[in-house]
Amino acid sequence: MKRLAAVGLSAAVALAATASVHAADLPQPAETYTYDEPVPAERFDWSGFYFGGHLGWNWSDFGTSNGVTGSFTTRDNGVAGGVHAGYNYMITPEFLLGAEADFSLASIDKTRNVAGVSYKTSSDWNGTVRARAGWAFDRFLVFGTGGLAIADMDVAANGAKDSATRVGWTAGAGVEGAVTQNVTARLEYQYQDYGSETFSLGGQSYKTDLNNNQVRFGLSYKF
Repeated sequence: MKRLAAVGLSAAVALAATASVHAADLPQPAETYTYDEPVPAERFDWSGFYFGGHLGWNWSDFGTSNGVTGSFTTRDNGVAGGVHAGYNYMITPEFLLGAEADFSLASIDKTRNVAGVSYKTSSDWNGTVRARAGWAFDRFLVFGTGGLAIADMDVAANGAKDSATRVGWTAGAGVEGAVTQNVTARLEYQYQDYGSETFSLGGQSYKTDLNNNQVRFGLSYKF
């Protein structure tokens, strides 16, 4: 009986081994691999309203002509700072159009003595309303800008003084980068031309024009 059981066990082992060899020879299903497609980073969206502040340096030239003094130029420079607000719209994923307005305070005050005449020129504030156009490289923007400019002009001579508000034009360019999804930083330059104004001071006529050069750094919050 024991011998019969041993023979049966041996036959079962041999059969199992044979089945394993045949199974190894059969075609095996191909291994499959799964992987997740990388999600492309979303481009920064420059569209929308924004508001911010700026601080920089202002160079002013007052060109004056008078029958007694002839023509001369008074130059001054100083800190200028203020606020700005605007709206951007992305025409394409790269091309931007927008509008912006700003207001700045400046400390421009200079006196020059010419031919015995003490002539003082000053300008305390200026503002602009401009169009903007730019090209976005994702979180980096290069832009140009231009539009209307407005500023005050104050003059004094011969014991008299006068003032005027002049409207002119401005043009400039700059670069801007996204610091966060809502905060951007910019560096820009503007040239502002306010034309000329004629002032009557102490019986003398003085024709004075004003132009500014401004370089300023700004921060904006995008809503």
